Amino acid sequence: CKTASKFKISVQVSFRLHSRLWCVSCVGIKICLSTSYFIDTESRAIARYYAEKYKHQGTDLLGKTIEERGLVEQWLEVEAHSYNPPINDLAHEIVVGPLRGLTPDPKLIKENEEKLGKVLDIYEERLSKSKYLAGDFFSLADLSHLPMTQYLVGKMEKEYLIRDRKNVSAWWDDISSRPSWKKVVELWPGLY
Repeated sequence: CKTASKFKISVQVSFRLHSRLWCVSCVGIKICLSTSYFIDTESRAIARYYAEKYKHQGTDLLGKTIEERGLVEQWLEVEAHSYNPPINDLAHEIVVGPLRGLTPDPKLIKENEEKLGKVLDIYEERLSKSKYLAGDFFSLADLSHLPMTQYLVGKMEKEYLIRDRKNVSAWWDDISSRPSWKKVVELWPGLY
């Protein structure tokens, strides 16, 4: 993750879905990992799969010890269940709703900014003790925060939520300036 690599993004849309996959995919577009052994549509599970598969090449995103791995998993759970929900709700109110002709609800926006602010206060405390969420090493926990945080500070214009917290701001500057992430943002102009 320290250097940008060549990779190919392939989008495949199929309307002939296996009935077991339909239950997972009917709520919207999902990322799908398909190997000769299994199919996975949950992005964090896919990220864990690749982090484990390629941990001996480049940056070990899962930690070198069982304790580090535990911290990575803990912060992945925080991101999934505490960090992303208010950002997703903000995205719906600020970006998605208006695209569908809906008027943003200022009350819901304020509520979700406050929810996210409380989570970011916990991050601020954690990042006062370590450079990254799981310790002093860049991990999958940090990586998983990139897409929605980029969306938050970009398209949603809520950068103050990050910048008002010194340690969170420094952490964001660090992880978002990685060449590999800059390449992702470059590949998706207009998304963020």
